[in-house]
Parts: sequence; structure tokens; C-alpha cells
Amino acid sequence: MRRLLLLVTVALAALWLPAAALAHEAPENKQSKWVMADWMMDTFFVFAGLALVAFLAAWKLGHFHELDKQGSIPLLVEEEDYYTPEWAEDEEEWDE
Repeated sequence: MRRLLLLVTVALAALWLPAAALAHEAPENKQSKWVMADWMMDTFFVFAGLALVAFLAAWKLGHFHELDKQGSIPLLVEEEDYYTPEWAEDEEEWDE
């Protein structure tokens, strides 16, 4: 068991150390200048595609049906007014 652990550790170190040493030594050419932009565009399209799929799934499940009725539900809830100060309710314009 100890030999296996040592072998795995040495193998991982042999794979990891050269990659860490050469990571900052990427050759500079016309194509390498666009690597980050390519990665960012790919990521954008992947997440945009996933968002589109999630939106279509929500649409098909009926989450966007009758939104005008759904928006009026909070207006029907009767709650105490915590936001209007007492002096504002004493104004004469509200007595009409």
C-alpha cells in the first residue's frame, strides 16, 4: 500500500511539475494572442445556451403563463404599513 501511494505521488509530481514550469512560457504568435478571447467567447456561448435551454424548459412548464394575474397577487395581501411615517398620515391631503 505504501509503495502504491509513493508511486502515485511520484507520478503526479512528474506530471504536474513540468506543466507548472512551462505554463508561463507559452509561445507568442498570432494565434496565441486570441486564446483568451476564444475561451471567453466559448464560455459565453455555453452559458447562453444553457440559459436558453432553462428558459425554454420554464416556458414549456408554464411558468410564464398569465403573468398579469401573477403580478397582482402581492397586491391582494393585506399587511400593516411599516414604511409610511406617522407624520405623513396626519397630513390634511390624505383626509379627502
